[in-house]
Amino acid sequence: MRVAEKEKSSGTLVIGLGRFGSAVAMTLNSLDREILAVESDPAQVERFSPLFPVVEADATRLDAMEQLGAKDFSSTVVGVGALEASVLITANLVDLGMEQIWAKAISREQGKILRRIGAHHVIYPEFDAGRRTAHLVDGRMLDYVEMDREGFSIVKMRPPAEIQGFTLLESDVRRRYGVNILGVISPGQHFEYAGPDTVVAANDLIIVSGDGKLLEDFANRP
Repeated sequence: MRVAEKEKSSGTLVIGLGRFGSAVAMTLNSLDREILAVESDPAQVERFSPLFPVVEADATRLDAMEQLGAKDFSSTVVGVGALEASVLITANLVDLGMEQIWAKAISREQGKILRRIGAHHVIYPEFDAGRRTAHLVDGRMLDYVEMDREGFSIVKMRPPAEIQGFTLLESDVRRRYGVNILGVISPGQHFEYAGPDTVVAANDLIIVSGDGKLLEDFANRP
Protein backbone atom coordinates (compact mmCIF):
# COMPACT_ATOMS: atom_id res chain seq x y z
CA MET A 1 0.00 0.00 0.00
CA ARG A 2 1.41 3.34 -1.04
CA VAL A 3 1.49 6.36 1.23
CA ALA A 4 0.56 9.75 -0.14
CA GLU A 5 3.63 11.91 -0.60
CA LYS A 6 3.99 14.58 2.05
CA GLU A 7 6.78 16.51 3.60
CA LYS A 8 9.15 14.39 5.63
CA SER A 9 8.05 15.95 8.92
CA SER A 10 4.49 14.64 8.60
CA GLY A 11 4.90 10.87 8.71
CA THR A 12 5.53 8.17 11.31
CA LEU A 13 6.64 4.61 10.74
CA VAL A 14 5.36 2.02 13.19
CA ILE A 15 7.42 -1.16 13.08
CA GLY A 16 5.91 -4.27 14.61
CA LEU A 17 2.18 -4.82 15.15
CA GLY A 18 2.07 -6.60 18.48
CA ARG A 19 -0.12 -5.21 21.25
CA PHE A 20 2.05 -2.12 21.74
CA GLY A 21 2.76 -1.32 18.09
CA SER A 22 -0.82 -1.89 16.95
CA ALA A 23 -2.13 0.36 19.74
CA VAL A 24 0.27 3.11 18.69
CA ALA A 25 -0.68 2.73 15.02
CA MET A 26 -4.41 2.74 15.68
CA THR A 27 -4.16 5.78 17.94
CA LEU A 28 -2.08 7.78 15.46
CA ASN A 29 -4.45 6.80 12.67
CA SER A 30 -7.47 7.90 14.72
CA LEU A 31 -5.77 11.28 15.14
CA ASP A 32 -5.50 11.56 11.34
CA ARG A 33 -1.70 11.36 11.42
CA GLU A 34 0.10 9.97 8.41
CA ILE A 35 1.45 6.54 9.32
CA LEU A 36 2.88 3.47 7.67
CA ALA A 37 3.05 0.24 9.64
CA VAL A 38 5.72 -2.34 8.87
CA GLU A 39 5.13 -5.97 9.84
CA SER A 40 6.88 -9.21 8.85
CA ASP A 41 4.02 -11.55 9.81
CA PRO A 42 1.57 -11.95 6.89
CA ALA A 43 -1.30 -12.79 9.26
CA GLN A 44 -0.84 -9.50 11.12
CA VAL A 45 -0.60 -7.59 7.86
CA GLU A 46 -3.89 -9.11 6.71
CA ARG A 47 -5.49 -8.38 10.08
CA PHE A 48 -4.61 -4.68 10.21
CA SER A 49 -4.52 -3.66 6.54
CA PRO A 50 -8.25 -2.74 6.52
CA LEU A 51 -7.61 -0.33 9.41
CA PHE A 52 -4.50 1.61 8.36
CA PRO A 53 -1.64 1.45 5.81
CA VAL A 54 0.53 -1.63 6.35
CA VAL A 55 3.36 -3.18 4.35
CA GLU A 56 4.85 -6.64 4.78
CA ALA A 57 8.60 -6.28 5.13
CA ASP A 58 11.54 -7.39 7.24
CA ALA A 59 12.67 -4.22 9.00
CA THR A 60 15.89 -5.88 10.17
CA ARG A 61 17.10 -5.63 6.54
CA LEU A 62 18.42 -2.23 5.56
CA ASP A 63 17.60 -2.76 1.87
CA ALA A 64 13.97 -3.50 2.73
CA MET A 65 13.74 -0.29 4.75
CA GLU A 66 15.22 1.69 1.87
CA GLN A 67 12.77 0.15 -0.62
CA LEU A 68 9.71 1.11 1.42
CA GLY A 69 10.95 4.70 1.71
CA ALA A 70 11.68 4.75 5.43
CA LYS A 71 13.98 7.76 5.13
CA ASP A 72 11.05 9.86 3.91
CA PHE A 73 9.49 9.67 7.38
CA SER A 74 10.60 11.90 10.22
CA SER A 75 9.86 9.56 13.12
CA THR A 76 9.62 5.86 13.85
CA VAL A 77 8.17 3.80 16.67
CA VAL A 78 9.93 0.44 17.02
CA GLY A 79 7.40 -1.84 18.67
CA VAL A 80 9.48 -5.01 18.40
CA GLY A 81 10.48 -6.39 21.79
CA ALA A 82 12.94 -9.13 20.76
CA LEU A 83 16.45 -7.87 21.55
CA GLU A 84 18.29 -8.82 18.36
CA ALA A 85 15.52 -7.62 16.06
CA SER A 86 15.01 -4.32 17.90
CA VAL A 87 18.75 -3.61 17.83
CA LEU A 88 19.04 -4.35 14.10
CA ILE A 89 15.97 -2.27 13.27
CA THR A 90 17.14 0.67 15.37
CA ALA A 91 20.62 0.50 13.81
CA ASN A 92 19.04 0.56 10.33
CA LEU A 93 17.01 3.64 11.25
CA VAL A 94 20.12 5.39 12.55
CA ASP A 95 21.91 4.58 9.28
CA LEU A 96 18.98 6.07 7.37
CA GLY A 97 19.23 9.31 9.37
CA MET A 98 15.84 8.99 11.08
CA GLU A 99 15.17 12.21 13.02
CA GLN A 100 13.24 10.67 15.93
CA ILE A 101 13.40 7.02 16.99
CA TRP A 102 11.07 5.77 19.73
CA ALA A 103 12.05 2.21 20.66
CA LYS A 104 10.26 -0.28 22.90
CA ALA A 105 12.35 -2.15 25.48
CA ILE A 106 11.35 -4.98 27.78
CA SER A 107 14.29 -4.54 30.16
CA ARG A 108 16.59 -1.78 31.39
CA GLU A 109 19.55 -3.56 29.78
CA GLN A 110 17.83 -3.57 26.40
CA GLY A 111 16.98 0.09 26.82
CA LYS A 112 20.62 0.97 27.46
CA ILE A 113 21.71 -0.85 24.32
CA LEU A 114 19.06 0.88 22.21
CA ARG A 115 20.14 4.28 23.50
CA ARG A 116 23.79 3.54 22.83
CA ILE A 117 23.16 2.69 19.20
CA GLY A 118 21.09 5.82 18.63
CA ALA A 119 17.46 5.55 19.82
CA HIS A 120 16.31 9.01 20.89
CA HIS A 121 13.57 7.72 23.21
CA VAL A 122 13.18 4.37 24.95
CA ILE A 123 9.76 3.21 26.11
CA TYR A 124 9.09 0.54 28.74
CA PRO A 125 5.35 -0.20 28.28
CA GLU A 126 5.00 -3.00 30.83
CA PHE A 127 7.17 -1.32 33.48
CA ASP A 128 5.43 2.04 33.05
CA ALA A 129 1.98 0.45 33.17
CA GLY A 130 2.93 -1.39 36.34
CA ARG A 131 4.20 1.76 38.04
CA ARG A 132 1.11 3.71 37.03
CA THR A 133 -1.23 1.00 38.31
CA ALA A 134 0.63 0.79 41.62
CA HIS A 135 0.27 4.53 42.14
CA LEU A 136 -3.45 4.42 41.39
CA VAL A 137 -4.31 1.53 43.70
CA ASP A 138 -2.13 2.67 46.59
CA GLY A 139 -3.44 6.02 47.83
CA ARG A 140 -5.77 8.82 46.80
CA MET A 141 -4.28 9.32 43.32
CA LEU A 142 -6.86 9.01 40.54
CA ASP A 143 -4.49 9.39 37.60
CA TYR A 144 -0.70 9.40 37.31
CA VAL A 145 1.54 10.36 34.38
CA GLU A 146 5.33 10.17 34.61
CA MET A 147 6.66 12.84 32.27
CA ASP A 148 10.35 11.92 32.20
CA ARG A 149 12.90 9.44 33.51
CA GLU A 150 14.05 11.92 36.14
CA GLY A 151 10.78 11.39 37.99
CA PHE A 152 8.83 14.56 37.15
CA SER A 153 5.14 13.60 37.15
CA ILE A 154 1.62 15.02 37.06
CA VAL A 155 -1.19 13.50 39.09
CA LYS A 156 -4.92 13.95 39.62
CA MET A 157 -5.81 13.32 43.25
CA ARG A 158 -8.10 14.10 46.13
CA PRO A 159 -6.77 16.89 48.38
CA PRO A 160 -5.25 16.04 51.77
CA ALA A 161 -7.41 17.22 54.68
CA GLU A 162 -4.85 19.78 55.84
CA ILE A 163 -5.25 21.94 52.71
CA GLN A 164 -9.04 21.69 52.47
CA GLY A 165 -10.82 25.00 53.09
CA PHE A 166 -7.66 27.05 52.60
CA THR A 167 -6.36 29.13 49.72
CA LEU A 168 -3.14 27.98 48.07
CA LEU A 169 -1.45 31.04 49.53
CA GLU A 170 -2.49 29.96 53.01
CA SER A 171 -1.61 26.28 52.63
CA ASP A 172 1.74 27.15 50.98
CA VAL A 173 1.91 23.74 49.31
CA ARG A 174 5.01 24.47 47.22
CA ARG A 175 7.18 25.45 50.19
CA ARG A 176 5.84 22.85 52.61
CA TYR A 177 5.67 19.84 50.31
CA GLY A 178 7.76 20.71 47.24
CA VAL A 179 4.92 20.19 44.75
CA ASN A 180 2.77 22.55 42.67
CA ILE A 181 -1.02 22.57 42.41
CA LEU A 182 -1.71 23.40 38.78
CA GLY A 183 -5.47 23.38 38.83
CA VAL A 184 -8.69 22.37 40.55
CA ILE A 185 -11.73 20.47 39.30
CA SER A 186 -14.84 21.08 41.41
CA PRO A 187 -17.85 18.74 41.14
CA GLY A 188 -19.81 19.47 37.98
CA GLN A 189 -17.27 22.11 36.87
CA HIS A 190 -14.50 22.25 34.29
CA PHE A 191 -10.80 22.39 35.07
CA GLU A 192 -9.66 25.78 36.40
CA TYR A 193 -6.06 26.92 36.67
CA ALA A 194 -5.03 27.45 40.27
CA GLY A 195 -3.85 30.77 41.68
CA PRO A 196 -2.88 32.07 45.12
CA ASP A 197 -6.53 32.80 45.97
CA THR A 198 -7.85 29.41 44.86
CA VAL A 199 -9.66 27.65 47.71
CA VAL A 200 -9.46 23.86 47.76
CA ALA A 201 -12.65 22.17 48.95
CA ALA A 202 -12.93 18.66 50.37
CA ASN A 203 -14.79 17.31 47.34
CA ASP A 204 -12.50 18.93 44.75
CA LEU A 205 -9.96 17.12 42.64
CA ILE A 206 -6.54 18.74 42.29
CA ILE A 207 -3.95 18.47 39.51
CA VAL A 208 -0.47 18.45 41.01
CA SER A 209 3.02 18.34 39.49
CA GLY A 210 6.44 17.64 40.92
CA ASP A 211 8.98 14.96 41.74
CA GLY A 212 7.39 11.52 41.88
CA LYS A 213 8.55 10.76 45.43
CA LEU A 214 7.32 14.11 46.74
CA LEU A 215 3.98 13.57 45.03
CA GLU A 216 3.67 10.16 46.69
CA ASP A 217 4.38 11.69 50.09
CA PHE A 218 1.86 14.47 49.47
CA ALA A 219 -0.84 12.04 48.27
CA ASN A 220 -0.38 9.83 51.32
CA ARG A 221 -0.93 12.63 53.80
CA PRO A 222 -4.18 12.25 55.79
